[in-house]
Amino acid sequence: MLEILERISADSSDIGLMVELFDTLRPARASDGARATANVRTLCQLLKGNPAQAVALRNYGRNIVAARRHSSLYTEIGVLSNDGFFSELRTRIAYRILPPALGTDYLSEAIDQIVYKRTDYLWMAAVPVEDWLALADVICQAEQRASAPQVGNLMLPGLLEAIRTLSYRVCAIGLEPRLTNFHTEMETYESPFMVQNFEVNAYLDAYHRKLAGEEVDLEDARHLLVMLEQCDAVIGKIRKKALSQGTSIALTYLLVSLTQSLDRMRKLLFLVDVHEAGAEQDSARRAAAVALALELIEAHNNKYMVTDLLRDNIDLLARNVTENASHTGEHYVADSRRELGGMFVSAAGAGLVIGFMALFKILMSYLRAAPLVEAFLFSMNYSLGFMFIHLLHFTVATKQPAMTASRIAAGLHSKDGRNIDLDSMAELCNKVLRTQVMSVLGNLVICIPTAWLIAMAWPHMTGHHLVSPDKAMHLLQDIDPIHAPTLIYAAIAGVCLFVAGLISGYYDNKALYTRWAQRIGQLRGLGWLLGQERLNRLGVYLENNLGGLMGNFFFGILLGVMPLLGFLLGIPLDIRHITFSSANFATAIVGLDHNVSWELVVTSVAGFLSIGIVNLLVSFGLALWVALRSRQVRFKQGWALIKALGRRFRQGPVAFLIGSKEDDTNLTEKAHR
Repeated sequence: MLEILERISADSSDIGLMVELFDTLRPARASDGARATANVRTLCQLLKGNPAQAVALRNYGRNIVAARRHSSLYTEIGVLSNDGFFSELRTRIAYRILPPALGTDYLSEAIDQIVYKRTDYLWMAAVPVEDWLALADVICQAEQRASAPQVGNLMLPGLLEAIRTLSYRVCAIGLEPRLTNFHTEMETYESPFMVQNFEVNAYLDAYHRKLAGEEVDLEDARHLLVMLEQCDAVIGKIRKKALSQGTSIALTYLLVSLTQSLDRMRKLLFLVDVHEAGAEQDSARRAAAVALALELIEAHNNKYMVTDLLRDNIDLLARNVTENASHTGEHYVADSRRELGGMFVSAAGAGLVIGFMALFKILMSYLRAAPLVEAFLFSMNYSLGFMFIHLLHFTVATKQPAMTASRIAAGLHSKDGRNIDLDSMAELCNKVLRTQVMSVLGNLVICIPTAWLIAMAWPHMTGHHLVSPDKAMHLLQDIDPIHAPTLIYAAIAGVCLFVAGLISGYYDNKALYTRWAQRIGQLRGLGWLLGQERLNRLGVYLENNLGGLMGNFFFGILLGVMPLLGFLLGIPLDIRHITFSSANFATAIVGLDHNVSWELVVTSVAGFLSIGIVNLLVSFGLALWVALRSRQVRFKQGWALIKALGRRFRQGPVAFLIGSKEDDTNLTEKAHR
């Protein structure tokens, strides 16, 4: 380190020496904050002991800054560009593979050369702010001790230029048609995005005249902060409106970019505000400058990280997608015994349909079609069957978790996960659990007898069993949880259920955002055929049910193509679904003329029940994780919640499983009100 300091010349602008100096500060491990702190303190002591080297380092650093433009550092690093989500994604992927060429025109390019390791921000953030400020004081005050000529603030012009650039950017984004069409009040009243630009320009013009030596009564930046708060209020209204009217990737990207630009403007205005004077304010400003520098370095190290871009956009987009799912999930949570009975009847209807779907799947397998044709037939059987169940307002038990998980997450009002009402959460989870159990029972109670009756009637209609003994044993082996990878296949089906839930939320959001009901109502040809009133009802139905229909359609596709995908890739990929497994069990028993051992029956029953548990746990767990993440909730009280559920079960097992009469009474009173 001392050798490098001796080589630094006050007249040099070669960035290579600065790179070497930072290499001496960088610890061997980025997580070693103690070593990084010791290195910074060592440099500070060396400069204190040799003021001439401190002056040389100061002038050397000024040369590097003066030779480069640095306003783009504040306006581009850590702030999404105006290129759009997919353009930005392509750029980041390309630069991750082959980084861009570095020049000597911009300060951001110098930072790219100095803190070139992607983990540099970790050890720099681990060094206390006081040590960075002490190092800066040693370098800056050395000029005064050496009686060197004072030079103006090189950073101030770049900061002012960055504020103006960000203001224009906020104004331009705020006038984007995607925003103004979505929030039409901005066209009726004066847009705060335009007002802030006018005020910022007036403030900066006065600031420049003051720097030029004119007598100017420069106002403080508080009135600008009020303008920025009004912009934040509009963004909040748009996001709230998006929860009920849907959103898009482009709109979400614009909102993230706006929020980042406004936040950066606040930080820069605080640094340049001359009215905030005093020892306390100066100390706060110095700490804010270090914080901004560390933030810029972290953003610079991660500027080509695809995961950061996805996280910033997907968290907000997932919030809107899962919000629609949470509204749907309210229909899958029974509050009383009466509603539980209705859920049982609805699930029983689905069980009847699935019994016939299992029959069609077996008949399709007898066609011995080519793998691609067979996958298509299986997919259509699943998709059309599940869509038919949705049209009849029946319920498939395993389709509930993706919806109910979002409903649970919507009940978490705390942003940090530390102030969650465990009792109310336990009550909601209890309702979800008993509803799930009741819907599973409804599916199985009808699905198994339906499949059994079909298999029993088949010989009377055709003269032979629906399945041969070999086929029957194969069906039973498919649901064996011990000697076959049944539970792994059940987990794959759970992932498919989770993906179908996301697809359902996506199309619900899309139907709301693009106003399907209104668009369908404008189809004149269809209106002439059906009548305008029927067409309007069709539009409303599709807008409200597009997510459910598309979710069921794609769920069927996923189930049908999974075995084909495994065949093409040469890996064991398949699915196991509780309702179809239970139907196959009943069909196989008849195919064997009921000549089965009790051990095989127990194993098979345990098999399809285990399949159901895995289906529910995997899909529910993944859906809950996404729903919690979309609300930025980190729920760490799982064990306490489990204990609360255990207490409820011990206090009243019957009420825990089927609800209490008080729930019916309370629901009736609420309805009368």
